[in-house]
Amino acid sequence: MSAQKKYFGTDGIRNRVGKGMIRPDQILKLGWATGKVLKANGQKRVMIGKDTRISGYMFESALEAGFIAAGIDVLLLGPMPTPAIAYLTQTLHADAGIVISASHNPHHDNGIKFFSADGKKISDDLELAVEAAFEEEMEVVPSHELGKARRVDDAQGRYIEFCKSTYTGKAKLDGLKIVLDCANGATYHVAPSVFEELGAEVVAIGVNPDGVNINQGCGATDLKALQEKVIAEKADLGIAFDGDGDRVMMVDHLGEILDGDDVLYILACANRGKIEGVVGTVMSNLGLELAIKEMGIDFTRASVGDRYVMEQLTANAWQFGSEPSGHVLCLDKISTGDGIVAALQVMSAVTDQQSTLHELKQGMKKLPNVLKNIVVEKRADITSNGALNKMIAEVEKELGQEGRVLIRASGTEPLIRVMVEGMDFGLVEACAERLSAVVQTEFS
Repeated sequence: MSAQKKYFGTDGIRNRVGKGMIRPDQILKLGWATGKVLKANGQKRVMIGKDTRISGYMFESALEAGFIAAGIDVLLLGPMPTPAIAYLTQTLHADAGIVISASHNPHHDNGIKFFSADGKKISDDLELAVEAAFEEEMEVVPSHELGKARRVDDAQGRYIEFCKSTYTGKAKLDGLKIVLDCANGATYHVAPSVFEELGAEVVAIGVNPDGVNINQGCGATDLKALQEKVIAEKADLGIAFDGDGDRVMMVDHLGEILDGDDVLYILACANRGKIEGVVGTVMSNLGLELAIKEMGIDFTRASVGDRYVMEQLTANAWQFGSEPSGHVLCLDKISTGDGIVAALQVMSAVTDQQSTLHELKQGMKKLPNVLKNIVVEKRADITSNGALNKMIAEVEKELGQEGRVLIRASGTEPLIRVMVEGMDFGLVEACAERLSAVVQTEFS
């Protein structure tokens, strides 16, 4: 791709509500611009879903108006997980799916994600075409060509049945007590039903969204409440989703955390002999790579972002990939990352092997890893900073062959992420502190 995108980031468009593109007037025009591009391609129907943050109502109305002004029909789903929109876009034969969500971010942020008709994230070329249309003056189609809108009343039930159909365990979940943390987000009215209908005893937390408590002290980005509830309830395990339901993190009966690396390891073990390889990212723990290769399975690293994991999986015709943050792709089940579906694949391994979650993760030994997030005022070019490059070289020399450094700017938040990995935790932590201090000085 030669052209530089102006508005789209690694995962759609995202910002604080009222800033940049995330204003109702801009979102209205974005809906129109997207509709104009779709209509030029002979496409005429889109689906819109959202998570539970309060600004979703405002942006849903703005997008709806923009698409209708461009002559595009709109199907409104209301609050639904991001992967549900991807799935329903395919099954209801829409030409595109749009999600109003800022995923794991706080309520004061929001964003727009796009899916193509086949339930995958739209191409760079289509994003560029939308940006080009956005720069044009908005023109409303003649009245008789305006789009129409209607709500889809059975979306929730359709998605629940789909999720249940992906569970392949030989036994149901009877006898298992599971704590679900739905992050006061888009899975709150879906996930408990899925696991209950498969036989589990469900204790649900984070299921009372009020528009501003999404991801607030709960969900996949803050596991303390889940850990405490699992211990208090003497549950077999806990499962946490993020605000829009495309991430999953898990907790075993001892309260120990399983991230996306652990989930990918369990899925690889359960499918040993059936798969050639899996995809992680540059953030994946070296222990995962070593454990996967020890099983005779190929392991490839992609850039950070589930779209890049998807690219590697597609190129290799593989099924499973993940990010440590909890994006897990099971392409034999669904076209995008899906927290509920990924959790169900792990539950299939639990029941088929009659093992606990704690036992299933034991074959992978993670190397000590420290990740620090440094808040910066704006996106920065970290590759050409002399002071930082000098410190990176010093740290890499100290860590030797059994350690690594990764410093990258977040694609979705004003952060620079500093990751250090190695054999000795004390050295790793000290190196991370030194690198973070340089980043703080140079970029904050």
